[in-house]
Amino acid sequence: MSTQQGKTHFGYKTVNESEKEGLVGDVFRSVASKYDIMNDLMSAGQHRIWKALTVRQSGLRPGNEALDVAAGSGDLSQKFADQVGPEGKVVMTDINPAMLEQGKAKMIDKGYIGNIEFAIEDAEKLSFDDNRFHCVCISFGLRNVTHIDKALKEMHRVAKPGGRLLVLEFSRPTNPVLRQAYETYSFNVIPKIGEVVAGDRESYQYLVESIRKHPNQEALKGMMLDAGFDEVKVQNMHGGIVALHIGYKY
Repeated sequence: MSTQQGKTHFGYKTVNESEKEGLVGDVFRSVASKYDIMNDLMSAGQHRIWKALTVRQSGLRPGNEALDVAAGSGDLSQKFADQVGPEGKVVMTDINPAMLEQGKAKMIDKGYIGNIEFAIEDAEKLSFDDNRFHCVCISFGLRNVTHIDKALKEMHRVAKPGGRLLVLEFSRPTNPVLRQAYETYSFNVIPKIGEVVAGDRESYQYLVESIRKHPNQEALKGMMLDAGFDEVKVQNMHGGIVALHIGYKY
């Protein structure tokens, strides 16, 4: 989200909007090879639970089509592929070639290739036809987008009438005590893990800061409504550390 004309945030830094995509790209090129192990370490494995709960809300059936935006290493794409079956299709996308290659290699290794397609895509300028996908999902990626409002409108455009958008993202703990404990953990522990395991403290410092700059539950709900989604629901997980937003297109 822009903070002033022509400017946006990159973590706690203010940068030109034209710079952010490249800076975020540098982060994910750096962390791609350690992405999965860092997710397990940072969340103590809880990200698997959050993703499983998200998949249950997809509404996908055999033969459907799903779009996984900013898919990373493909955890959700794999589960969506199971839901839509061999007659369906999952399009797994990322703007970062290094991350998409990491995810593609993982999918091929697990035998998920027949009903998954791979594409380099910018969430703000999706190349797909209108009204194509039964479910569109973005998981832990929306906060890295320069113009969140544009990305939400694009995801609304490509969703079928009757389809839905799932946004799984770190959010704001509702309990002040939990919020303070989470802040302490995030800023003191996560960058250190990144330094020791991935050899990159700076990228994980950005990831922590990007969470703080992301819209909270109610603000993101409002943005989804403004983008055209209906009946937006918010499901907090682990006290609001993570939130799943579900929006429907009617």
